Amino acid sequence: MGGFWENDLVIQTANYSVAVLCTLVFLVTFEMITKYKGWEEIRNGNIAVAMATGGKIFGIANIFRFSIMHHDSILIMVGWGFFGYFLLLTGYFIFEFLTPKFNIDEEIAKDNRAVGLIAMVISIGLSYVIGAGIISS
Repeated sequence: MGGFWENDLVIQTANYSVAVLCTLVFLVTFEMITKYKGWEEIRNGNIAVAMATGGKIFGIANIFRFSIMHHDSILIMVGWGFFGYFLLLTGYFIFEFLTPKFNIDEEIAKDNRAVGLIAMVISIGLSYVIGAGIISS
């Protein structure tokens, strides 16, 4: 049975499955934190929400990419994924704090694409910084 868990296809499938499941959990968490209903807004054509959500999905996937590449166990991969998501979420709150003249959630809900784009780029950019930290650990 030990050979089964060492098979590359099994390992790839496990990494993929766990990363997708964690991504879904993280997206549900993010949906609970924001003041708007993300998937409803996307269904209604809100590009700003789509960009911000897409940035989060890319950021989470990128963090898992670095974690999978540099750690052997799924448990460690998940641990880094949760820590990385926490850091992405912290980045979101810092972005909100650094823009006192307007509310990020309200602007994204109003389809302010400039704010949606910045939110997306922040998530993507921070995921690379977080990934660099994962590599160095």
